[in-house]
Amino acid sequence: MFFIIETEKNFEEASKSLEDAIKQVGFGVISTHDLDKQFAKKGIKCSDQCRVFEICDAKPATDVLAIDIKLNMALPCRISLYSENGKVKLGMVKPAAMLMAMSDNKLLKEIAVKVENRMMEMIKIAQ
Repeated sequence: MFFIIETEKNFEEASKSLEDAIKQVGFGVISTHDLDKQFAKKGIKCSDQCRVFEICDAKPATDVLAIDIKLNMALPCRISLYSENGKVKLGMVKPAAMLMAMSDNKLLKEIAVKVENRMMEMIKIAQ
């Protein structure tokens, strides 16, 4: 269900590499969320860094919504950059597994597998 790769880059280098890879593969970054910083603003200490990239390619996203509008709850796609035990990692929940848990539509599966492959490519490029 998960795809996770460790990188030798530091957190900020990996973040920049991921942003570049997302664009290179044809997606756009909708927003980023620095969860550790958001928690800190509420007085909660998080020992690791965590930045979530919400990403999208409008064509497959609208194709998914045309199949079942309720699947908007699974969009946009997300790639996480985080530290764990001193290591920097890039990861995602695999879209095909997630969407197939919500629908058995064959066309949806084809779309999800293509998106998943592109997202894994982004992570590998950013590594």
